[in-house]
Amino acid sequence: MTDIQSAACLISVLLCFLIGQKLPFKQLSKDKQSQHLVFASTVCLFLLWMFQTGIAGSPTVHFLWLSSLPLVLGFRWAIFSTLIALLALTLLGVESYEMLGVNFLLGCLAPIALTYAVYSLTFHKLPKNVFVYIFLCAFIPGALTIGLKMLLLSGYFYLDGPYSWQHIMDNYLMLTTLLAFPEAMFNGMTITLLIIYKPQWVYTFHDKPYLDKKS
Repeated sequence: MTDIQSAACLISVLLCFLIGQKLPFKQLSKDKQSQHLVFASTVCLFLLWMFQTGIAGSPTVHFLWLSSLPLVLGFRWAIFSTLIALLALTLLGVESYEMLGVNFLLGCLAPIALTYAVYSLTFHKLPKNVFVYIFLCAFIPGALTIGLKMLLLSGYFYLDGPYSWQHIMDNYLMLTTLLAFPEAMFNGMTITLLIIYKPQWVYTFHDKPYLDKKS
């Protein structure tokens, strides 16, 4: 394990401890709907992240679904869900245990933080409109999050990995252009369907401010 990987693990442990202290586990144990949402989301993430691809001899890529997740669960439960999914994939050997801290910080925390930052800015600065919510909180962050993750990991692979920058550009970072729109569509459609059929499942969406014209 390299120095960067060790530092990433230590930072990840500290952040998970701080976030975990704020999670209402007692409330979760009494709320079956919240239990179903958190654990179903974790299973969905696990299954989605199992399907990885990439150019031979280069880092693998997969869809994230990390724009929808914090909108549905909230910031802290989204972090918890991604951590459990990532730990399961690491235990199964799909992800390297040396990369656990790096994958958590750059591949989980950073995309979720970006999505929640965009949502918070949109909620406080723009009109409460359902189309604004879908496109600015789910669709556009979907593309931004996968771009952010791949850019951050590209920097890591260049600094701490066996790849040259040209190899990373040609065989990894270029895939961002192919993944950005499908990722945006995936997240946008997820949130659209949920707020139509199950708005009570979306933690950050409330009917009154977004749909009531008198509000």
